[in-house]
Amino acid sequence: MPFSIRRVSIAPFVLAAGLIGAAAMPGLAQETAKPDAAQAAAQPDPDKVVATVGSKSITEADLALAESDLDQQFARLPAEQRRAAALSAIIEIQLVAADAEAKGLDKDPEFQRRMAFLKQRALHAALIDAEVAGKITDEEVRARYDKEIAATPPANEVRARHILVKTQEEAQDVVKRLDAGEKFEDIAKEKSTDTGSGANGGELGYFGAGQMVPEFEKAAFALEVGSYTKEPVQSQFGWHVIKVEDKRAQQPPAFEQVKEQFRSLILREKYIALVQSLRESGKVEIADPELKKAVDETEKAQ
Repeated sequence: MPFSIRRVSIAPFVLAAGLIGAAAMPGLAQETAKPDAAQAAAQPDPDKVVATVGSKSITEADLALAESDLDQQFARLPAEQRRAAALSAIIEIQLVAADAEAKGLDKDPEFQRRMAFLKQRALHAALIDAEVAGKITDEEVRARYDKEIAATPPANEVRARHILVKTQEEAQDVVKRLDAGEKFEDIAKEKSTDTGSGANGGELGYFGAGQMVPEFEKAAFALEVGSYTKEPVQSQFGWHVIKVEDKRAQQPPAFEQVKEQFRSLILREKYIALVQSLRESGKVEIADPELKKAVDETEKAQ
């Protein structure tokens, strides 16, 4: 089984952005980027009729909307098959909806409450798209990235190799062979039980604090460049002999890698500011004391 001491780690300035969740901003989960010029030119025609159901027309714009709302399982279908599936869905919906109207189901109070709520959700999403998401520029995102990178304390990372064996005696024998002048890479290829790195001379690449199991990390960061552990290091995976090849300042992620995470961070902040402003100018009262307490606690946690 390949050695896997490397732990998932996200730099602090990325973590904050990565924690942004749609749960904190209902309706934002379906936000989409503003179309570029080419996409705008290809917008579906709201006047071009592709089918009719009784007296109702289905336009290209209707078809595009339905296609965007298809289940994920249809995403891999060829374009024409997706269009066909979307059109079939619209036809079925309109036929069933017409029958429901004929039976007066649209007059049902519960149905009308649901429709009112769906309208509010759609208006919520439309305003966020127009007044928040749609006004975030690439320049603003870049400026936020630069600010967060500049404010992040510099951290070091090391580039290391290791040889993993099952017993302390085997590890001590590896140290003796290294002391005798044998090459670390050759012994790693021969002895290491970490098949992932062993075939590559024990190479693990660069890693920073928090990315390896504690015992391994402590030993690796304590070594000088070019040196190896004279005393084998034990972890849950076995016994390690570690060699440090290089040390350097940790490199921040490239802007393109994290651009959308920072865009989400800005979106969340602007959304919270908008809602706070609307709360202050509106009149919000929660009659149930226990429910009010729960809402307050939930909002603080966000």
